Amino acid sequence: MTTPGQWVAGARPRTLPAAIAPVAVGTGLALGEGAARWLPGLLALVVSLGLQVAVNYANDYSDGVRGTDADRVGPFRLVGSGAAAPGAVRNAALAAFVVAAAAGLGLAALTTWWLLPVGVACVAAAWGYTGGSKPYGYRALGEVSVFVFFGLVAVTGTYFAHTGRLTGPAVLVAVPVGLLACALLVVNNLRDVPTDAVAGKRTLAVVLGDPRTRTLATMLLVVPFGFALATVPFRPWAALTLLALPLAVGPVRSIRVRALGRDLVPVLRDTGRLQLVFGVLLALGLALG
Repeated sequence: MTTPGQWVAGARPRTLPAAIAPVAVGTGLALGEGAARWLPGLLALVVSLGLQVAVNYANDYSDGVRGTDADRVGPFRLVGSGAAAPGAVRNAALAAFVVAAAAGLGLAALTTWWLLPVGVACVAAAWGYTGGSKPYGYRALGEVSVFVFFGLVAVTGTYFAHTGRLTGPAVLVAVPVGLLACALLVVNNLRDVPTDAVAGKRTLAVVLGDPRTRTLATMLLVVPFGFALATVPFRPWAALTLLALPLAVGPVRSIRVRALGRDLVPVLRDTGRLQLVFGVLLALGLALG
């Protein structure tokens, strides 16, 4: 039987900062404007976390039944390792989608029903990454989706849930969050280039090749700090994000010295930590004004 610890590992907890950071930043911006509402903010967090867990289980299921995870060097996979039946993992993904959808319905009821089409698009993107007959994650489009949904949509959606409006600053602060979410995926796919290429999974890392993927990963880890500083003219405390800069040194160094395979697993962990700390500091700076 699959143990609780294996289910937790299959949910890929190291990727959860990608769900927490955008909600924190959207909430921080609303707080700085004196417009934060805690119930919508909490529901937005449940939606984001539910979708992240759902997409992780869905990817585990879809990659597992395709055989993509048959020879992995990365973290534990439920289907690929044989620890859980594919149907059970698919059901776990569906359960997480239901949790996200229920929270999304509550959020729409508190704000506007126009959020429902956005929610449907989020669910479709989460499943379509590796699921269905033509998964876009196998066509080098994963980073685009992550930037849109775990950056632009998550931050501006959270801000909208608090305030009922969209603004230029909300879009601006969403960009670095989306870039760091992309960094997490690029590092993950860089590690898996050899096995993905053999399995026919054409991620962006496979298409670009190792050297250019390392350059892209480095840029995604560094450029967000520039966008954060661009918010300083209207939120001076956003400069607090510079305190997270030392956390980028380790991942960048490992990427530039051409770490491979299992040596990139700690880089994935450190990138998630950077994303979380960056998001919390940016949220705090936006809230302080």
